[in-house]
Amino acid sequence: MMTSRPTVLVTGGTRGIGRAICDALAADHDLIIGGASADAVAEACARYENARPFVADLADEASTTRAVEALGLTRLDGVVHSAGVLGNGALTDLRRDDWRRTFEINVVAVADLTRLLLPALEAARGTVVVINSGSGLTAGGPGGVYSASKFAARALTDAMREELRPMGIRVSSVHPGRVATDMQVELNSFEGREYDEANYLRPESVASAVRLALTATPDANVDMISVRPGPR
Repeated sequence: MMTSRPTVLVTGGTRGIGRAICDALAADHDLIIGGASADAVAEACARYENARPFVADLADEASTTRAVEALGLTRLDGVVHSAGVLGNGALTDLRRDDWRRTFEINVVAVADLTRLLLPALEAARGTVVVINSGSGLTAGGPGGVYSASKFAARALTDAMREELRPMGIRVSSVHPGRVATDMQVELNSFEGREYDEANYLRPESVASAVRLALTATPDANVDMISVRPGPR
């Protein structure tokens, strides 16, 4: 049962950083948990007293639009764009479809879902948080497609921050270093390295930064947070 507590939609909320964000917010927020798999979303929602599903293929405009309409939101205190894809490969190996898939999820879906949620966000003077990456601050190859998408997401976030400010909507960008998630396992495999989660940030550390952006006092906008691994 939903309550009068702040409501936050978290895309990619069934695992990794998204799941850690839901855990960090559940005590004092109502959650809308997003994912592409109805079963995974239902399982995630069952973990909390106040959570409901948002099942959508974010790469598909019609699917995303239907899912937003089904929510029937009149106000939304925050949206966290945690869903993302890695996009591996050297420039010589990538084709147009590889670039399109990565940009579709990491950039286009963020812009489109935010647009669809604007009336509810404006009603609540809400906050948009985009999970970016250290790769959105510096780039190196191979793997340029991921960095390019995250640089684009950073530009999008900067532009949204200024465009949405007159509507009372805050926009934050969170740039984690390497995090111990399934994506990191995939990246290590691509790089030919053995994965050891002790070498990376915990998802909970990123979730703490997201919570800070969402719960900052109304006079403040947390523009950008870079979260790097601490001393080992």
